[in-house]
Amino acid sequence: MADLEVKGLSKAFGGVQALQNVDFQAAKGEVHALLGENGAGKSTLIKCLGACQSYDSGEICLNGKRLTAVHPRQAMEAGIGIIFQELSLIPNLSVADNLFLGMKLGNKTSVTRKRIACRRAEKIFEEFKVEGIDPEQKVESLSLSEKQTLEIVKVLSRDPEVVVFDEATSALTANRVEWLFGLVEQLCRQKKIIIFISHRMGEIRRFCSVVTVFRNGQNVGTRLLTEVENDELVQMMLGRKIAGYYPEKTDTCREDAALETKDLFFEHYLDNVSIRLKYGEVVGIGGLAGQGQNALLLALSGAVKAQRGEILLDGKQAVLKNPKQAMAKGISLVPEERATEGLVLELSIADNLLLPVVSDIARFGLINRKKEKELLDHAVESLQIKVGNIDNPVNSLSGGNQQKVVLAKLMMTHPKVLLLYDFTRGVDVGTKNTMFTLLRKLAADGNCILFYSTDMEELVNVCDRVLVMDQGAVKADLSGERLTEENILKASIGDGVA
Repeated sequence: MADLEVKGLSKAFGGVQALQNVDFQAAKGEVHALLGENGAGKSTLIKCLGACQSYDSGEICLNGKRLTAVHPRQAMEAGIGIIFQELSLIPNLSVADNLFLGMKLGNKTSVTRKRIACRRAEKIFEEFKVEGIDPEQKVESLSLSEKQTLEIVKVLSRDPEVVVFDEATSALTANRVEWLFGLVEQLCRQKKIIIFISHRMGEIRRFCSVVTVFRNGQNVGTRLLTEVENDELVQMMLGRKIAGYYPEKTDTCREDAALETKDLFFEHYLDNVSIRLKYGEVVGIGGLAGQGQNALLLALSGAVKAQRGEILLDGKQAVLKNPKQAMAKGISLVPEERATEGLVLELSIADNLLLPVVSDIARFGLINRKKEKELLDHAVESLQIKVGNIDNPVNSLSGGNQQKVVLAKLMMTHPKVLLLYDFTRGVDVGTKNTMFTLLRKLAADGNCILFYSTDMEELVNVCDRVLVMDQGAVKADLSGERLTEENILKASIGDGVA
């Protein structure tokens, strides 16, 4: 009998069968990968495991005993710890308060409790080798990578027997991925049961020894990673072969500039950034995380205003006071945090998709239902968004499908310049292929694409050029034979580029 065993688990949402009679097993001391397209059932499985979601039939057993938890707290007490892809932190509370949320620290006064919480947080950070996070600072002041680190430590500090990492590396900087790898090795030595969900095949092979593939709510096979090639895993995930993971690059670049910046400066973030982006061009932004990439995209989208410098659109100075004004001029941004910056989670999928264009399909306050349906059908079909009912809340979708909604709603505005911040984070390989193909098509149609990615392989294989940023400045402009992962890395750390 396996240490963790799922037997005949089924779950339906309306007419959509999220899990179909799923069997799954995991053993102590191994890292077991879960692979599958967004919406394949992985998230539903772990939500059932963590009692965040009820299931219709089947059972879950840990160490031979059936789990009967009906609340996440009960699941945690039973030894189930889940680091979810979507953060569960409270922004306006301190790091220490988030770390011990819901836990008793004695019946002391609030001042004493705060002091105790900070001391304990410092000890936990020391135990897990976490540097650079102050227990007293507000969570809203942390970077996305720091928030994800706190989420990981918050779960591991409870010492669970089963640890689930749901796309935990997608928001981490490179050095924190190395930190996590050390933690996973330590958890293996402690004979924990570890389930690891990721769409990055390199990480799957580095972290894991066994992989189970899900497709359409079913377990379609378990393999030892030493005995299976990536092509076979992708075929298992998709139920078909894909002809090339990355689309072919074609030279569609025009000479006329779509967007330019001249000496863009923002203290601590941007250091006199001057770039020129052409129509028909896909330009990547590389470099270590936190080197000004997000600040540059926010400035170009009107979300923040640089302290000095110019932004030119079609050769003319552009005044971008806010994102709405930027979108009206043809500039749209897929932001860093889709849950808080890209979506209104409580609204329906349809309402989120139509937010940027609702005024275009309304007359005298009445919405043209025919036009509305045409737009929604095209958005869902073009990015293959898996929806049961388009009137369901957008937070009912998997993380990858939420990301598709963010991209699809911006595509409705027909942007001339599309800005993307790590837009494939948490997205499966099949969808990445669709997104990359869409980018190249947009470029061929004469649009300008600028996107930042933490994945150097993506930058090399999708972009015509890559701008590498370090300490708020562009340190390299790579194209042609110079556009390699090695050169991106060298420029990122201040080394010379061949």
